[in-house]
Amino acid sequence: MTMQTAGIHHITAFVGDPQRNADFYAGILGLRLVKKTINFDAPEVYHLYFGDESGTPGTIITFFPFAGGRKGRIGGGQVGVTTYAVPAGSLAFWEQRLAAYRIPVTKVSRINENYLSFADYDGLRIELVEREQGALSTWSFAGIPVEHAIKGFGGAVLYSTDPDKTADTLSRTLGLTRIAEGDGYIRYQSTADIGNIIDLRAEAMPHGAGGSGTVHHIAWRAVDDSQQLEWGRRVQSHGYQPTPVQDRQYFNAIYFREEGGILFEIATDPPGFARDEDPDKLGEKLMLPTWFEPHRAVIEENLSPFTIREIEVKQG
Repeated sequence: MTMQTAGIHHITAFVGDPQRNADFYAGILGLRLVKKTINFDAPEVYHLYFGDESGTPGTIITFFPFAGGRKGRIGGGQVGVTTYAVPAGSLAFWEQRLAAYRIPVTKVSRINENYLSFADYDGLRIELVEREQGALSTWSFAGIPVEHAIKGFGGAVLYSTDPDKTADTLSRTLGLTRIAEGDGYIRYQSTADIGNIIDLRAEAMPHGAGGSGTVHHIAWRAVDDSQQLEWGRRVQSHGYQPTPVQDRQYFNAIYFREEGGILFEIATDPPGFARDEDPDKLGEKLMLPTWFEPHRAVIEENLSPFTIREIEVKQG
């Protein structure tokens, strides 16, 4: 039987200053900070998770903020654009909101859908699209009513150095269904109602360069640990060399780089973000895994403090 991922679990990117990062994704886009922790491989750097009220797979964007880090270049071997889904009839609200914060917006069309395209403060490309699928958000922040709030990922646009091979991985390895083609893109769909539409740019792209304003990796969903092991065997049988399972506290992860250069992760849906915090307290405290807890004082001293706050609209 062909295995199929339900869709995107999370997307992880590099950014600069953590306060500006929080201001954009919480203060302007209205997402909830569901976890404040550190990069387990570089504990001097935050790892921040923003999503819906509980951090549901398919809503989570995560960041490694490093103030003063090098600027990246979006290109082949990366997620070129992160797509968010908003309720039908909401694009006008978001166009007005982004204009109020002086964020330049471009209207684009792709495969019979209309998008608002813009960039965050670090140059990461974002777009909003109206979709009927997906439950309405239950999280309201910064004056965004739930009837217009971001539901989660609509999907992502992939830039590949070898689109034919990336297309093969999406369909043959991950089990996505090719459903449309047009405007220079090939569209794939997964089984979930969010994080389910992947547009692959059909033209090969020159290599990008990692750094602030670029996506580090895209993660796909596994139901549980047992299925993740099956995914590992499947990925290996298709010629890739997945990593051993990595404990990321809130999910387990394996990684492999597909032949178009994009770093793919397969992450488990459980255990989720409430494993070490009450659901109504998510993101309020710096959470560390047990092996870093003895070093908390040093770690906190090396991290720049930031707050989740509403952002005033500048007049004039």
